[in-house]
Amino acid sequence: MRLFIFSISLLVVLFLFGCDKIGLTGGQRPVKVSPATYEVKGTVVAKVNNEPIMLEDLDQDINAYNSTVPAGNPDAKITTQEQKVNYLKNVLVQRALLAQAAADKGLDRNDDVARALQRTRQELLLMTLFKEIADTTEITPKEIEDTYNANKEQFREPEQRKISEIVVSGEQDANDIMIQLLQGGDFTTLARDRSKAKSAKNGGDLGFIKRGDKSAQFDAVAFADSLETGRVSQIFKTPDGYCIIKLEAKKGGQLKSLDDSRTDIKNYLTNIKQQKKLEDLVGKLSGSAKIEIYEGKIK
Repeated sequence: MRLFIFSISLLVVLFLFGCDKIGLTGGQRPVKVSPATYEVKGTVVAKVNNEPIMLEDLDQDINAYNSTVPAGNPDAKITTQEQKVNYLKNVLVQRALLAQAAADKGLDRNDDVARALQRTRQELLLMTLFKEIADTTEITPKEIEDTYNANKEQFREPEQRKISEIVVSGEQDANDIMIQLLQGGDFTTLARDRSKAKSAKNGGDLGFIKRGDKSAQFDAVAFADSLETGRVSQIFKTPDGYCIIKLEAKKGGQLKSLDDSRTDIKNYLTNIKQQKKLEDLVGKLSGSAKIEIYEGKIK
């Protein structure tokens, strides 16, 4: 149904143009088609006024169409040979006819169209250039290994710590709570009863946090090597007030192996090398090019 509607819309356009204006009737002058400026490679499945339509283009179009079909309606996809032929006739052939008609009317010389075509040509050339650079950029196993050994800490998984907190406004209140903790008081109960932080309703439980989730002063104590699991910290001050924390558990912090990091390192080095190649090429081209910038015309 969707393909049918699309085909009907094309026919409406044909009607609005008028068959006599686009060379569809035998008595009118044919649409002029410029010869291809490239060598035709692949399988030709149709020709429209000697302009070839390739099997590769048909498959690409059908794949794009099928990707828009909802998962719950698989029957709407184009899969059979008959459906593909119908798509070729009702979409690609008609598209070629309309494009040829537009070119015959001189619309390809319209300033907006010419500018858009130039931009598209530039983008396609850039994509091809980038692919060429990517295909010729090699990363050796030694480069990967050297990068890993020189930057091992960068491949360490972020450490997370499960922390409970008690936060009060005054230092004396903090001292009183610390005394109760030293006397065997329950941290969760004291946090729920005395803490002013939002975590008080959860008995001070912050869950697992990583560096940067809280203040620098908080991180300095919570992630200190000297703070052992199950132990309570000394009193310390943060922008939120006077704090006492308890380390409940740790996870993460392991160093990823070279094998686990190899793909990431290769991608990283590839991007650096490609960027360097592009910068060198731009520098070389800029040195011999005539470049004129009219800053006064930019408002």
